[in-house]
Amino acid sequence: MHLRHSLVRKTMVFVLGLAFGLAGIAFAQAPAVSASQAKVNTADQVISLGKKYLGVKYRLGAPSGSTKAFDCSSFTQYIFGENGVELPRSSADQAKEGVKVAKDSLKKGDLVFFKTPKRTGSKIGHVAVYIGNNKILHTYKSTGVTVSTLDGYWEDNYVTARRVL
Repeated sequence: MHLRHSLVRKTMVFVLGLAFGLAGIAFAQAPAVSASQAKVNTADQVISLGKKYLGVKYRLGAPSGSTKAFDCSSFTQYIFGENGVELPRSSADQAKEGVKVAKDSLKKGDLVFFKTPKRTGSKIGHVAVYIGNNKILHTYKSTGVTVSTLDGYWEDNYVTARRVL
């Protein structure tokens, strides 16, 4: 009886140890997957929020936090800020944030910067969000918040991209 009781106890300790060990391994691996997934989810959330404002009018110098009108940098500042990413107010200052990304390595949620030939001064004059499939989400004078293809005018005036997520 004593031998059987001891064997049962040792078996239970082994099984519980194995179960806790496997649970620990699974728990230790979960954050790495979650961190990667969180970046994708944040990009999708930024883009989804931005698309809710499709058609909202453009206004140069629109105040931070306003959703009645946007200029390009107040738009990116707002949609990223609502998702926990603080950005400076101007597109030129936003172009200094995060990590530089090659054009052929763009991912959803990257900030894409352009020159505006009619403006003097800053090399950077416009910012947009890359949403995948060679498209950008931004606000522009003639259209307000819109989705454009990253070709033609936008390709010709492309300067750089930054990853802030």
